[in-house]
Amino acid sequence: MRTLLSATVVSAMLVLTLTPLGPAAEPVALSPQEVESAVAHALPLLLKGATGHTAQKSCFACHNQIFPMLAFTTARAHGFAIQDEVLRAQREHIAAFLEQNRDNYREGKGQGGQADTAGYALLTLELAGWQADATTEAVVEYLLLRDKNLDHWRTTSNRPPSEASDFTVTYLALRALVRWGTPPQRARISKRIESAREWLLRAKPKDTEDRVFRLWALSLADASSAAVQAAAQDLLRTQGKDGGWAQTEKLASDAYATGSVLVVLQQTGVLRSTDRAYQRGLAFLLREQRNDGSWLIQSRSKPFQPYYESGFPHGKNQFISITASAWATTALALGCSPSTP
Repeated sequence: MRTLLSATVVSAMLVLTLTPLGPAAEPVALSPQEVESAVAHALPLLLKGATGHTAQKSCFACHNQIFPMLAFTTARAHGFAIQDEVLRAQREHIAAFLEQNRDNYREGKGQGGQADTAGYALLTLELAGWQADATTEAVVEYLLLRDKNLDHWRTTSNRPPSEASDFTVTYLALRALVRWGTPPQRARISKRIESAREWLLRAKPKDTEDRVFRLWALSLADASSAAVQAAAQDLLRTQGKDGGWAQTEKLASDAYATGSVLVVLQQTGVLRSTDRAYQRGLAFLLREQRNDGSWLIQSRSKPFQPYYESGFPHGKNQFISITASAWATTALALGCSPSTP
């Protein structure tokens, strides 16, 4: 079992698999110890930010909860020690937040952040091992009622990159319907999936966030392998010479875009963590990690809520930075050997 403070020393070097996908670059060789150490260094700060939010706020926070939860559960599956209490406290906080809005969900009213927030919250509960109940059923009902006359879900926020894309919220809604839908809801769920799949096939992504969640949603909605591969190529061809990805073509590569791209490519089966494009991305993340274990990203969102300190560094850039750090940690953890019993 790996710990949060040190990584297992592994002597073998990764043998990188050459792939024709992505731009040409010099070969990259990363030691397992180097990757594991980076994950171990990042996890304590993610934990501090996640628990720091729940200690101060009663609401669910996408930046301080879903993305750290993704990192925690992925790291745990790859042998890092994450205490059960961490996952339990986070899921109970989120479940309580959703429960207080249960009647509104059944009426299709939702909560602040609408489908983005509801979808992120249910994904966090899924990752944390929550069991279906009356509240999750009510949230699914809300998602079925939300944008019911459209062929996809629309975001109501403008907080780029994580809450500004119709592709993101459509993926979150689809995943929630698939995971949490009840038998009486299945016929309506099937219709929403079918219509969303057709929209995903037609819609044109404009940036990396769109491309990431379009690929993930197409895979989830059982699109053809040709459609999934084409969406994957859209991501692979935008890998930079530095091995990373940028949020938009006008920005430099960063940990948010790079981490999210690597995770979706690995999770949809397009890349293995040993493939050359993936390893180049990991090398970029290792170079960009700061001495405290975090990754710093400059916010592009206009603040609209009272500022507070969660315990994660970087001041007014902390919320995008904890999100980026969680994506990066997840991508790195996927590059570690799976946990063994």
